[in-house]
Amino acid sequence: MTADTFDTRRPQGLTADEFLYFFLRLRKGEIRRTVQRLRDSFPDEGPTELAHRLISSKARLSLIGGSLLQLPVAFPGIGQALTLLGMVGATSMLTRMHLYLVLEIALVFDQDIDDRDRIPEMAAVVAATGLSAAAPLLTSPLGLQPWLAIPAGSLAAATTTRLIGECAIRYYSQSDRPAEMAPTAA
Repeated sequence: MTADTFDTRRPQGLTADEFLYFFLRLRKGEIRRTVQRLRDSFPDEGPTELAHRLISSKARLSLIGGSLLQLPVAFPGIGQALTLLGMVGATSMLTRMHLYLVLEIALVFDQDIDDRDRIPEMAAVVAATGLSAAAPLLTSPLGLQPWLAIPAGSLAAATTTRLIGECAIRYYSQSDRPAEMAPTAA
């Protein structure tokens, strides 16, 4: 087989696609539509500028999500079960938003979002989101007022969004080689 006929695509398996769709509610068609709308709206901007637009949009949303994540702290009488339910829901929303952000930035830089190299990159995003969701829990051990978890949660979520976005820009902007040559660490 010659180099011209070699298929550089390394598609994700059906199980991975279905996991992303059913469990994480990841809609790749929506990711493609968002990036195309962005490209149509700002045709003179390059990938880095478009990626920064995506980051700014998601950072504003993550401020709200981070507040919602820690909102149960403001109501200590609602019970542990409702507190955990709220945390799980908000963390799930932030995780999904960060996954969309990374895949949108990958697509802005003309990376194949169906490539299996995206799987470990998305796993790193899930881990980072989980860590940022836990950061406001440090207010109690540090002896701070419990209500401070709300602004801490907002800032942690927004900062994580910006860090994830900036790391994605650096990673995908340097990824001008074929997908099978790109490193798999996010």
